[in-house]
Amino acid sequence: MQILGLIVVGLIIGALARLLQPGRQRMSILATMLLGVVGAIIGGLIADWLDVGSITELNFWGFVFALLAAVILVGIYAGVSGGRDRTVR
Repeated sequence: MQILGLIVVGLIIGALARLLQPGRQRMSILATMLLGVVGAIIGGLIADWLDVGSITELNFWGFVFALLAAVILVGIYAGVSGGRDRTVR
């Protein structure tokens, strides 16, 4: 059941990160989910490290850190994959 919860949280965080990231990203729903899950794990670790949350529960600060990590990961993904539209004139 925890894996299903992690997937759902990953989708939500990944989708919010894509909405907050300026520009257009060309990534699949699977990439969005994976980046969201990785962002949630990183956010939980940061909240645990700062002693304001735990990796096993997603509280307010864990969610904020997870979202920030996912936005950064989406930006890195878009930069590496050339995700922005480039028009040739």
